[in-house]
Amino acid sequence: MRTIMASIMIATCTALGAADSPRIERRKPLTANIGVVSVGLDTYWKQCPGLYEDMLKKAAVFEKRVESHQAKVTSFGISDNPGKAASLIPAMKAADLDLLFVDMVTYATSSTFAPFVRELKCPIVLVALQPDSKLDYEHATIYRQLLNDDLCSVPEFTGVAIRYGRPVADVVIGQLEGDAKADEEVRQWCAVAHVLHDLRRARIGLMGHVLEAMYDMQVDPTAVSRTFGCHVALCEPDEIMPFYREPVAADVVAMKKRILGFFDTPDPVSDPWTQKLTDKDLDVAAKAACALEKFIAKRNLDGFAYYYEGEAGSPTRELVTNFIVGNSLLTSAGFPMCGEFDLKNCVAMMIFDRLDIGGSFAEFHPIDFERGTVLVGHDGPHHLNIASRKPVLRSLKKYHGKPGSGAGVEFNIKEGPITMMSIGLKADGAFKFVVAEGESLAGPIPPTGNTNTHGKFPPDVRTFLRNWSMEGPTHHFALGIGHHAAELKKLGKALGIETVVVTEGLGK
Repeated sequence: MRTIMASIMIATCTALGAADSPRIERRKPLTANIGVVSVGLDTYWKQCPGLYEDMLKKAAVFEKRVESHQAKVTSFGISDNPGKAASLIPAMKAADLDLLFVDMVTYATSSTFAPFVRELKCPIVLVALQPDSKLDYEHATIYRQLLNDDLCSVPEFTGVAIRYGRPVADVVIGQLEGDAKADEEVRQWCAVAHVLHDLRRARIGLMGHVLEAMYDMQVDPTAVSRTFGCHVALCEPDEIMPFYREPVAADVVAMKKRILGFFDTPDPVSDPWTQKLTDKDLDVAAKAACALEKFIAKRNLDGFAYYYEGEAGSPTRELVTNFIVGNSLLTSAGFPMCGEFDLKNCVAMMIFDRLDIGGSFAEFHPIDFERGTVLVGHDGPHHLNIASRKPVLRSLKKYHGKPGSGAGVEFNIKEGPITMMSIGLKADGAFKFVVAEGESLAGPIPPTGNTNTHGKFPPDVRTFLRNWSMEGPTHHFALGIGHHAAELKKLGKALGIETVVVTEGLGK
C-alpha cells in the first residue's frame, strides 16, 4: 500500500487542471460498485426463438458503457419471473452496491422488479434504451417490437416503486447507441455513484470547536452519519503534535522541495500583512504538512474538519495554525481538509472532489459592482488542481480574524463555467443543498495571500446574492469547475436531500 506522502505527487496536468498548471495526483482512484440487472418476461423466450439471446446482446452494450465510467460493474443477468427476481437479492446485497441500473430490455412484469425495491437501499435507476430510432412500420413484426419495447413497462415499475414507498431515483430514456443525451445521463449517475461509494465508507476526522460559535456551522455528527453514511472520528491536537515535534528530517526536506517546486513565492505587493515567504514559515508549513499526513494515515481518515487555537506562543498554536499549505496539497489529492470546523462543508468538498470537479473551500468576499462579479475564495484550504496559474505562497504576519501567522495560499481558479454548493440545515434538522452555476472571469485579485476569483452569476450580482442568501446556506461552500447542478440534483434525490439551484432557469 502506498503511503499518503508517496501518493501526493505532482503529476502532469489533465483535464481537471489548467493547461499550464501542474496537477496533484489523486490519492485513491475513483470507483463505484454498480449493479446492472436486465428485465424481461420468460413467456416471450419460447414464443420468439432468439429473442433472449438478443436481449443479452443489448444488455452487454449497456454494461460496457457503464464500465467505461470508472465503475466495478456486477451483472445479474435477466430477471424474467418473480422467482428469479427473489433469487438475485442475496448476490445483490453481497455486491455492496452504490447504484443499481435496471435495464428495461423489453416488456417485463413489475414482479420481476419489486424485490429489488423492497430489499435494496441503494438508488435504483431505470434505463429504457431501445436499439432502433423507430420501428420499420411497413415490415414490423412482434419480434422487432419486443426488441424495442424498453419503455413499455416503465410506468408499471415506477408506480409499484411508489406504492412500496421507495420511488426510483430516475428514468433514462433514449436510444441504445449514438444518443449523446442518454449517454450523458448515464455518465452523471455513474459520477453520483462515485460520490455515494466514498461518502458511505468515509472516516472524516473532526477536531477542536467552531470558530467563535458560528451558529450556521454547528452540526450533529450523528445526523451527518445518518444522512451521508460517513463515520465522524473525533480527534485531538495532541495526536498530531508528536509527529510535528519529532519530524523525520528527510521527510521535511522532501516536503520543502515539493512545496517550492509547486508554488511561486513572489515579493509582497500592497498588503502590509504580507511578505515574501520566509524560511521559518516554509519550515513550519513543511513540518505541519508531514505531521498531518502521518496523523491521517494513523487514524485512517478520508477527510478532516478542524479549528483549534492553543495557547499563545505554544508549539500547539504554531502547528494548528499552519495547516494551510498541507491542507491544500491534501485537498487537491482527494482528501478534503476543512478549516473553521465546518464538517458540512468538508462533506461538500468531498462530493465535488468525487465528481472530479475540484472542491475548494470558499465564501463570498467583496462585490465588484463595475464588473458585476463577486470575489469567491478563502484563506484556505484550496483545490490546487483547478488553479488558472501556478499558485502563490506568501508569508502572512497575522491571519485576519484568527490567531497565528504563517504561509498563505493565493491563486485564481480556472476561467470558465463554475459550480458551487453549500450544505445548509433547516429548522427540522434536515440538510439542504444550495447550488449555483456561474462563470469564473479573468480579473485582478487582491495580493493578500488568500485565494479569490471573480464569480459572475445570473441574473445579476445583487439578485443572485440575495437569492442565494435567502435559501439558508452555510456561509462556506465548495467551489468547482464546470456546470454540474444536474449531478448535484441527482445526488440530492439519491440521498433524500432537498436541492435548490438558485440560478436555474436564469441563463448562464
